[in-house]
Amino acid sequence: MRIVIDAMGGDNAPKSNVEGAILAAQRYDDIEVVLVGQLEEVNKYLPSNVPSNITLVNATEVIYTEDEPVKAVRRKKDSSLVVAAKMVRENKADAVITAGNTGAFMTAGLLIGGRLAGIDRPALASVLPTTGKNGVLLLDMGANMDPTPENLVQYALMGKVYAESVLGFENPRIGLLNVGTEDTKGNDLMKRTFPLLKELPINFVGNVEARDVPKGICDVLVTDGFSGNVVLKLTEGLASSIFQLLKVEFTRTFLSKLGALMLKPSFKNLKKVMDYTEVGGAPLLGVNGAFIKAHGSSNAKAIMNAVRQARAFLKSEVTKKIESEI
Repeated sequence: MRIVIDAMGGDNAPKSNVEGAILAAQRYDDIEVVLVGQLEEVNKYLPSNVPSNITLVNATEVIYTEDEPVKAVRRKKDSSLVVAAKMVRENKADAVITAGNTGAFMTAGLLIGGRLAGIDRPALASVLPTTGKNGVLLLDMGANMDPTPENLVQYALMGKVYAESVLGFENPRIGLLNVGTEDTKGNDLMKRTFPLLKELPINFVGNVEARDVPKGICDVLVTDGFSGNVVLKLTEGLASSIFQLLKVEFTRTFLSKLGALMLKPSFKNLKKVMDYTEVGGAPLLGVNGAFIKAHGSSNAKAIMNAVRQARAFLKSEVTKKIESEI
């Protein structure tokens, strides 16, 4: 399988993308990693002994964070992101990964990759940490701000497939993000979506309040892109703040420092659970091919894990299963 990385996308490009690609190529011998970007920049970070399963493709343009997504994808035909997406569309590659402009990524997925049959709007999906083992799959987290109830039904079905195929959930519990657990709670969108989800052949557990999401009471959480993005950003910010507060408290006195030393292994495990670099990226479900969005500030480890995620996506044949489910 060929996995393409947009070498020029992200805050730390191309350094982290190149280093992450090398780590992935060294770990997985059943993949070919293709770095697409301005080769004069990419070559600066390549070692003398480049793994044999890494190839390079030149692209002269770059889509920057401040670029307007649709215009950038349509006008910058030789940008690293567009070239990478076209490789997937033309069956020259199986998956594309970028840490760059999120809007341009989604536009490329729609305009170049194309939607799957039966899918009206794709959804970005990401795993949030919970007290459970595998976390909760949240979708949508920003691809579609104003979905219809039918869109949310499709999200539930796609989330079910991804949770089963990639995350290893058996009969995943599907929840609908809402302001209360009662059937009649919520705005018009949630009220209209609830009965539709109840009719689906899925393990629908009803409405889920945001405060209960970290408890792991559902495996897949369905919502609109606006609410999903708010939940995602709040989770990231809260995790960062908690670790900062703990650092202050554990360095306040000699006894607290001693306690921190004893608890250091446990805090390392906790930090790993909350670390976005362990997740790798967010798949854009509902488009042709594996389109993976890595965090904008991804380091080499995050890019490597994004490749791991793309590899699992392809091995599980998620796209075919979504089409079948729909």
